[in-house]
Amino acid sequence: MGYAYGRLDRWIRRRMSITYRGETFAGYNKPKRTPKHPKKSHAVLAKKGDTIKLIRFGQQGVKGAGKNPTSAKDKARKKSYYARHNAQDSSPDILSARYWSHKVKW
Repeated sequence: MGYAYGRLDRWIRRRMSITYRGETFAGYNKPKRTPKHPKKSHAVLAKKGDTIKLIRFGQQGVKGAGKNPTSAKDKARKKSYYARHNAQDSSPDILSARYWSHKVKW
């Protein structure tokens, strides 16, 4: 029973996945890690209305401080990130790397 369910689950995931420019995504607006990319750590196939855009974001090998940093160093990193990326803007565009970087890594 478990084997058949595993095969069916893989088949469904493959059928529901989206291939765009040679890369496979689980769906629109679902970011994924890109460990073999030379510079960027994540990629997402963003969709807003009829517009579809492949967005790469994040520095390879660097982790964000997270949603709730505890150490003073991580708090300073998050503050610097927000200052650099104009993160106080209340409505970033979903088709921007800033939006996805903030959502996924910070």
